[in-house]
Formats: sequence, structure tokens, C-alpha cells
Amino acid sequence: MSERAFKVLLVFGTRPEAIKLALVLRELHAAEQIEPVVCVSAQHDELLDQALDVFSIKPDYSLDVMIYDQSLFHITQVVLERIEPVLKAKRPDLILVQGDANTTFAGALAGYYCKIPVAHVEAGLRTHDKYAPFPEEMNRCLIDRLAELLFAPTKVARQNLLSEGIVKDAIFVTGNTEIDALYFVRDRVPPRERFDFRRVSPQGKIVLVTAHRRESFAGGIARICQALRDLAQRNNDVTIVYAVHPNPNVREVVQSELAKQERIVLLDPLDYVSFVRLMEESTLILTDSGGIQEAGAALHIPLLVLRDKTDRVEGIKTGAARLVGTDPGRIVFEAESLLRDSQAYEKMMRAENPYGDGNAAVRIAKIIEERYL
Repeated sequence: MSERAFKVLLVFGTRPEAIKLALVLRELHAAEQIEPVVCVSAQHDELLDQALDVFSIKPDYSLDVMIYDQSLFHITQVVLERIEPVLKAKRPDLILVQGDANTTFAGALAGYYCKIPVAHVEAGLRTHDKYAPFPEEMNRCLIDRLAELLFAPTKVARQNLLSEGIVKDAIFVTGNTEIDALYFVRDRVPPRERFDFRRVSPQGKIVLVTAHRRESFAGGIARICQALRDLAQRNNDVTIVYAVHPNPNVREVVQSELAKQERIVLLDPLDYVSFVRLMEESTLILTDSGGIQEAGAALHIPLLVLRDKTDRVEGIKTGAARLVGTDPGRIVFEAESLLRDSQAYEKMMRAENPYGDGNAAVRIAKIIEERYL
């Protein structure tokens, strides 16, 4: 690569960020005049490694910030301290960040401190409540203020940015890169692990669950577990499969509440390829994950959002998802209404996918080339 190549430093630290930037990185590698450089914080250590392995990504730098039960203060402070020498050594022309994690915010702030332009993938998502999701809502707002190039996944996200005074020439609607990764894995990567939960009950229904959000630590995870117990006890044809996040605030509660419960299977975090296959085999998804909300809509699997507010409002509007919060009675009612009412279920399956066509990464790379080269 020529010394005159345009250097793009991709900064990320969590598994979702790696998944959503993987195809962007591939497109940047394909651009003749761009030299992409990868710096990971390892905010999620083992989970990040899973995604890096799936997409054959080898980081150029690792900040190695993760410690047990880490705080928001720790992540932000250590990323800022350890990325400074990377920026001085590599001197990138552009910093590319994705989403709303603390690594994303710290990476964007570091770029601002060094007067390096920042581009934000998945800009403009909002709940308009700074504590839901926490701290992601404010992280995203602050990143969007720091960025000079904003890749909004949808028209709704673009309008959010315009309403906040972001100049329209800085905003580009690209679709969501989650869909790029999902289609790539589904169509091109063979499964690493297969599941046969239907073997116990061939006519049974699989309800796939993920729940890990920080705002649910104070009781929300326990309420979700109560709902899952009730759902399993009331429905003999249902197998609940919960992929449990390693955060001790999640894992300890889930193990205490659900271990050894009949028709509930607790899994360690799966690699992305295996998880995509499991989503495809599921009847219903219950999640508080933003990326899985997008994936559920793209795979046309009915989905219940285990949050009081969501920044993925498009899926709610099209009918691909329903917002149910963490109230056990509401979760059980909504789940059973879909599991028992075939017409309601099929209507959700047919709902439009509003999150993209799988070509967001191509658009993002092209926009960077056109803007800077």
C-alpha cells in the first residue's frame, strides 16, 4: 500500500460492532486508494474474538481494556488513554466507528481531540430518552455531534439527525450493515454448530431469547426470567432457548432463576454463524438487542422487544416486531398470542423488512471514496 493511501482507522470493541463493520472493512480493503487499519478495544473479549474469527479479521492494534464486571468509567477512560499512542503512530485520515457502545464514543472523542474526521455507521437512532437504552442513547447523540460523516440506516434515522440540526450534506441513508452481515453468513458461511431442539418434540416451537441490557440489571432480567418460566410451564409444545450473555449481572440471575427448569435450555454465547442458524430455526424471538431486532425483521421471524423503548422504531411500525417491555404478564400474553394465533403470526412474518437490502457496506465505502479521494 502506498504511503499516500488514505488511512481509515476502524475502532470497535464489541461483537455487534465487529459484525456490523466486517463487510465495511472488506469493501475498504477492496478500494485501491484506501488503507484500512483495525483497532479493537476488546471491550467484550471472548465475544469479540468469536466475530473476528467468523469474518477472518486480524486487528492491527488491541487496547485490551476488558476486566471482570467492568464499569462505564473504566471502559471510557482506558480506551482514551490507550488509543492516543495508536493515533500518533498511525496518523489516520479518518476514524470510522459504529453504533453506540462506550468504545465507539471514546473512539469518536479521541478523533475529535486529535482533529481527525470521524464517520459514524448507524447514526441517528433515537428513543429520545437519555436513560433508555443506557448509556447507548447519549453515546449515540454525542457521537453524532462529533462526526462529520453520518451513515443513517433508515430515513427515520436521517430525520432524527436533521431535527437536531445536523447539516443534510453530512447525512447518507445506507441501510443497516447488520443485514449485510446476516445475508453474507446465511448464504456463504457453512454452519459451525447445529441444534436439534425439535428432536425432543418434533412438532414443538422454539422461542429464542437474548436479554442483557444494562438498564435491565435492576430487576428487569429477573422479570424476564419469570416470564420465561411461566411461558414454559403453560405451553408443553414450547422449548425456550436462552443464549446467556457472560456479564455477571446477567448470568448470575439467569442461572439462579432458570437452571434446571423444564423446557428451558441455557446456552453459552454462540458464534455468529451458529446464532444465525438458530434464529432461522426459531418460531419466535424475544430480545432486547438492537441488532437482533434488525435480523428478525430481515429473516421474517416474529419478534418481541424486551425493552420499554426502542431505537428501532421502524420494525414496530411495519409490524415485524412488538414492544413488550419486561413485565412478565405482558411478555407471556404477547408470546402466547403469536404462538396460538396462526393468522396474527403469519401477518408478522409477512411484515416488511425496513432495515436494508444487504448493500450498506458497498454504499458506505463508495461514499468515503467520493468524499475524500
